[in-house]
Amino acid sequence: MTEILLFVAGLLGGAVNSLAGGGSFIVFPALLFAGVPAVLANASNTYAALPGYASGAFGYREAISRHKDKLIIYGIVAAVFGYAGAELLLVVSDDQFAKVVPWLMTFAVALFIFGNQINTLVKSRGSSGRGMQALGDVLLLVALAAVCVYGGFFNAGLGILLLAFLALAGMTDIHAMNGLKLYVSSVVALVAVLRFAFNGTIDWYHGSIALVGVTIGGYTAARLAQHIPRNWIRVGVIVYGIAMTGYFFWQAYG
Repeated sequence: MTEILLFVAGLLGGAVNSLAGGGSFIVFPALLFAGVPAVLANASNTYAALPGYASGAFGYREAISRHKDKLIIYGIVAAVFGYAGAELLLVVSDDQFAKVVPWLMTFAVALFIFGNQINTLVKSRGSSGRGMQALGDVLLLVALAAVCVYGGFFNAGLGILLLAFLALAGMTDIHAMNGLKLYVSSVVALVAVLRFAFNGTIDWYHGSIALVGVTIGGYTAARLAQHIPRNWIRVGVIVYGIAMTGYFFWQAYG
């Protein structure tokens, strides 16, 4: 039953990632319910998400190629600070992380609910001439570094934060933004997974079952996307995310 639970969670998580985002709200709790300790579940969730990030970035390769000048610096920042986030996770005990999870879930769910409004607000500020020039390259890279630390520590909500960052940087092409978002997410997840693997912090068995489900679910949903109302999926993810957040608060503090 555990294997079936994780595979189905992976299918659903991969599908909602393709359709609306928020797959981590399904896969991460499923790993916890399967009995995987909190820190291992978080690391294993990042491992399960990695192929989806990489394949998505490859799919956007043409849009990404229009911004080759950003790839090296963004990749370096993502690698260094994604690693720092992973390192931060490794110094937290399971009990400590279990106390933090409800707050991280609250933040991630709020980002998911209000992500469009956040991106619209940031984009409007960036397009009014106060984008990269006003803030300066250094401040933008500091913002990216903070986002990557978060992504290395806790994967859920990373994509929304990256879209907000790219809007702040003055970008408006949504295809290029999605491509760069997935590129940075891939680098963050890769260095985090390598660090977790070196430390023995990935549950390879349970994580791989979820990974297979995520890969199949993501591909299938992408093929059927035009037949599935995205708003229905989005509402379902929000309701589920809120319910899981409440459950984690009850577990940690009840």
